[in-house]
Amino acid sequence: MKKIFTLAICAIVALSGMAQMYGGRPRTRVVVRQPGLNFRGNPHDYYSWHNTYYGLRLGLNAGSVRSDAPALDGSSLKTGLNIGVAVGTQLSRYTPIFLESGLYFSQKGGKSNNIAENGGKFTYDLGYMELPILLKYKHFTRTGLSIEPFAGPFLACGISGDIKDYGERQAFSSYSNGYFNRFDAGIKLGCGVSYGIGYAEVAYDIGLANVGQDTFDDTHTGCLTINIGVNF
Repeated sequence: MKKIFTLAICAIVALSGMAQMYGGRPRTRVVVRQPGLNFRGNPHDYYSWHNTYYGLRLGLNAGSVRSDAPALDGSSLKTGLNIGVAVGTQLSRYTPIFLESGLYFSQKGGKSNNIAENGGKFTYDLGYMELPILLKYKHFTRTGLSIEPFAGPFLACGISGDIKDYGERQAFSSYSNGYFNRFDAGIKLGCGVSYGIGYAEVAYDIGLANVGQDTFDDTHTGCLTINIGVNF
């Protein structure tokens, strides 16, 4: 995981330098006056340097698993990696509302608070490929800083992960019989900030799908994410 994290940081730094050196995509300034506002000098006037953007994202997750089943309850936070690509496009030239999606590898999971009879404890690692579908509003300030709240659903498919039993000192797949389903879905809420090509965001995933294989006990994921990245 440390090697992946280091390589991803190097890739973002290299791409950022290339974008500054070669100027990136041709930029056309689009200025749109909002009805009822003074155009000259008003900080609420919307302006955009481009209507479609592509981004790289890298960050950390702090995940948990809430379950009615004691064997799956991992309500203590577990950290993991979040890395992916994003693409957004403006829905209307007269409003700063964007539709953003992308594809991310997101490590979620949790740690158990319940001590097993043998004195051990459990950690749950759930690695997902995640597809968010977000509506994002961009508010530009006079300084060029953009504040970007967003919300929307996400879909996820588990591709990796294991459960570690520290009492028995053994590990097995998180998707074994009786444990977790691979499919997850829910709502993502958050806010981003951008300046130039730099970007940062904080988001929270609220898992709504029952990821536990036991239909009588509800099991849901939750995850706080902090990402940094670049937009082109």
